[in-house]
Amino acid sequence: MSRPEIQLTDPRALRGYAHPLRIALLGLLRREGPLTATQAADRLDESVPNCSYHLRQLAKYGLAERSEGADARERPWQATALSTSWDDLSDDPETRAAANHLNAMILDHYVARARAHLARRAYEPADWRAVLGFGDALVHVTAAELAELTRRIEALLAEYDERLTDPSTRPEGSRAIGLIQLVVPSDPPPKPAGEPGR
Repeated sequence: MSRPEIQLTDPRALRGYAHPLRIALLGLLRREGPLTATQAADRLDESVPNCSYHLRQLAKYGLAERSEGADARERPWQATALSTSWDDLSDDPETRAAANHLNAMILDHYVARARAHLARRAYEPADWRAVLGFGDALVHVTAAELAELTRRIEALLAEYDERLTDPSTRPEGSRAIGLIQLVVPSDPPPKPAGEPGR
């Protein structure tokens, strides 16, 4: 199964998505949606008008849309795709700056989620405490090897894709778990040839 994905290329859309509540709302819609603004506000401890406004902004950039509801009073919202990607390699300075800002907002969102987990970790059952948490690894690889390693990790995760859209395939006792991938170098990039020492 291929994960439905939306790709953001317009700097306005990148900046439009780069908002803490919009990031949280879209994640919530992907995990639990479709949801009304009222339901989303309740889950995120936000006001209904605030969630309603930011859901409309997500729709403006093609990240959310209305879905059929049980009644005509308040129709729920749903995510338009299961994942979002954007171009980090653009030669356009405005697009690069917008992508960097979005990357920083996503990182802040993940750090906040990690801190929230730490605050409630003691209440997790022992079997979950044993498998949840943090770790890191240092590898020495070429750019081509890193691309292949990333492809292999994505292939492993793809084995669970059906569970994203078909709840009947989720085993009893399963939970939604965020696996966060940060691929960052441990040292600065090499100096271009002929550049004086730093």
